[in-house]
Amino acid sequence: MELLWIVVAFVFGYLAKQIKLPPLVGYLAAGFGLHALGFKADSSLDDIASIGVTLLLFTIGLKLNIKSLFRNEVWISASGHMGTIVLLTVLNGFILGSIGIAYFTDLDLQSIALIGFAVSFSSTVFAVKVLEDRGEMRVRHGQMAIGILIIQDIAAVLFVTFATDKSPSIWAITLFALPLLRPIINEILNRCGHQEMLPLAGFFFAFSAGHLFEVLGVEAHLGALVVGALLSSHNKATELAKSLMSFKDIFLIAFFLSIGFTALPTIDMLTLAALMTLALPIKAVLLFLWLTQQKLRSRTAFLTALSLSNYSEFGLIVCSVSVMNGLLAKEWLVIMALAVALSFIFSSLLNIRAHELHAKWSVFIKRFEKQQRLPDDYFSQPEDANVLVVGMGRVGTGAYEVLQEKMYNNVCGIDVDKEKVARNCQLGRKVIRADAEDPDFWTHIKIKNIKLILFAVPNYKDILEASKQLQIAGYQGKTAGIARYKDEKQELLDAGIDMVFNFYEKAGAGFAEQSMHLIED
Repeated sequence: MELLWIVVAFVFGYLAKQIKLPPLVGYLAAGFGLHALGFKADSSLDDIASIGVTLLLFTIGLKLNIKSLFRNEVWISASGHMGTIVLLTVLNGFILGSIGIAYFTDLDLQSIALIGFAVSFSSTVFAVKVLEDRGEMRVRHGQMAIGILIIQDIAAVLFVTFATDKSPSIWAITLFALPLLRPIINEILNRCGHQEMLPLAGFFFAFSAGHLFEVLGVEAHLGALVVGALLSSHNKATELAKSLMSFKDIFLIAFFLSIGFTALPTIDMLTLAALMTLALPIKAVLLFLWLTQQKLRSRTAFLTALSLSNYSEFGLIVCSVSVMNGLLAKEWLVIMALAVALSFIFSSLLNIRAHELHAKWSVFIKRFEKQQRLPDDYFSQPEDANVLVVGMGRVGTGAYEVLQEKMYNNVCGIDVDKEKVARNCQLGRKVIRADAEDPDFWTHIKIKNIKLILFAVPNYKDILEASKQLQIAGYQGKTAGIARYKDEKQELLDAGIDMVFNFYEKAGAGFAEQSMHLIED
């Protein structure tokens, strides 16, 4: 059976990619297709899916800034949006029931409110996958989306805990002492090196924490998130997250397949799920309005809302618990599963064009932007700089040092990661925080003074998007970028990047050049 899943998932994922859709749409179609043909999912599929979700939450924790969850723009927007969705669902539920729409006629206030609660969540799995594919986990709207998702996930965990009468053990209070173990955990990670022990350590920490939380009567996946957050300040956190990425993505394929095995629908169920999918733009608009009311820039609010324009696997859990406790009819679990699957397809199509849609509607959506901005949304000016280095990772930092040595103080670094910017500034480098894909940034700075822009970011799609924004802003200088593969290099050159450095190809040449002095004497 495992071979069949792999073959079908590959075929459908491959076909989806060929028509410019995310492969996960193909995985969803594969699950429903196998189910329709009479195949049954055994427990191993759910086990593999659970591994994927555990690793996902662990890697989210590795990139999480705990303090960001307590910011007004995060928790007020998340809780306010969820409350609004529940209220609107209750009103619409009674209206649909009164006109005789199937599955609504027998619902009471509590049941409708539970459905509203279920549809108020957005998918952590899906949103993070979209953000990772676009390299936007660290940018402003990526961090906002993650913060809102975690608030939602906490609400879901609390619901499941109280609805199932499975109260946490009295010993669960000891979990608050976990930060005291951080020095030990950090030391273990330090001694793991950089090879296979590093991802194995990730598995160990994620699943050990999950098991500990489960033994103490708390949601296991929350344990993986918490221990990941404890490691987020470690200097190997980014490396650890990268080492787990391929494992996580493979295991998550089982999660998307498993959605299709939830149940087979009737025509009425499909119709209702389709109507719920049509309501997703309203869900996104409401979140956009909540975010702009909290003084976020319209671009940040727009891209955050688009990444969360879907329904969630936690919505399935809420429906499942409600069905088990007799609070909802079992048909609602099928309807919710269909709505989740359709929402992933809808959101995939939407997020592929996210930046394009923002550019198209930017004038209109700016009308909702407050004049006063939050501190993180003010732009810094790269004073007296003729050269910009976008992305201050290892490659960008190396380029910055060489350019700084040759051009004195005419170089400025740019990065979206606030902590990375702070570290570079402490080391005496001139680095500002900004998103190179943000058109407002390029129109804000004195772009005529810039002669050269080096893009040292790992995702070539980010370079393509930033290049588009530069062209719109009327940039006349030169550009250079990095690529890992030949096809990426050619795509960047075709997009107008003047020089592309393939660091896999050139690493050997650079190594030899740096070593020649050893025999020149």
